[in-house]
Amino acid sequence: MDQRRTDNRGEDMSTPANRKTIDRLRTFAEALDSNVVVTEKFTCKKVVLDLQPQPFSPEMVQKARSVLNVSQSLFAEFLGVSPSTIRDWEQGRYPPKNLACRFMEEIIRDPEYWTKRVQQSAKVIA
Repeated sequence: MDQRRTDNRGEDMSTPANRKTIDRLRTFAEALDSNVVVTEKFTCKKVVLDLQPQPFSPEMVQKARSVLNVSQSLFAEFLGVSPSTIRDWEQGRYPPKNLACRFMEEIIRDPEYWTKRVQQSAKVIA
C-alpha cells in the first residue's frame, strides 16, 4: 500500500522540496516554543508594497475597459460596480475610488491575464 503523505489538496508532501519546507517550518515552530529571539536566529525581512493608486481620468477608465473589449455593463460587473458608475467615471462626473483605480491599473499592466479572466468568467445565455 502506498504510504505517501498528502496535503489537503492531494499534493505529495514527501517530495524533497516539501520535506525541506516542512523541516524549516518545524525548526521555526521549535524556536517559537523555546522563546528564542526569532530575529536573531532567522533572516527576517519586512516587505512593503509601493502600490499607491494613481487617479484615473475618464480617458484612463475608457482605456482600461477597451483593453478588455467589453461593454460598460460587463466592465461594471467585472469591477463589482453598477453600469451607471462606469458611465459616471467615463463622463467625468466623479472619479473612481482608490480600489477601483488599483484594479484598473492591474488590467492595464497585464491585459492578457485580465482578458483571459474575463473570457473564463463569460457565459453566453441564449
